[in-house]
Amino acid sequence: MKQKTPACWAELTLNVVGGRWKVPILFHLADGPKRFSELKRTIEGVTQKMLTQQLREMERDGVVSRKIFPQVPPRVEYSLTPIGKSLEPVVEAMCHWGKTRGCRMKNK
Repeated sequence: MKQKTPACWAELTLNVVGGRWKVPILFHLADGPKRFSELKRTIEGVTQKMLTQQLREMERDGVVSRKIFPQVPPRVEYSLTPIGKSLEPVVEAMCHWGKTRGCRMKNK
């Protein structure tokens, strides 16, 4: 099945980072590799099921890589791929916009 070309290229970006938890995941992985439990602990409100689902989608899209360490018990770390790192300015811009816009909205 042939993929349809998006009407706007921002649509492609939204297809990759869209979802309630993907931007927070990108934000926290920008600091460096994290274990699943670290992400779960730092992203308030995310369920284990949703975090697993979002990480799998991001791995499928080439944004996040998953590294399994051969030890007992197994240890898994998630990190940004080069494609994921290229999204850092987008996430930073979103944070900046939210910070400045949030202040204005509270004052209305």
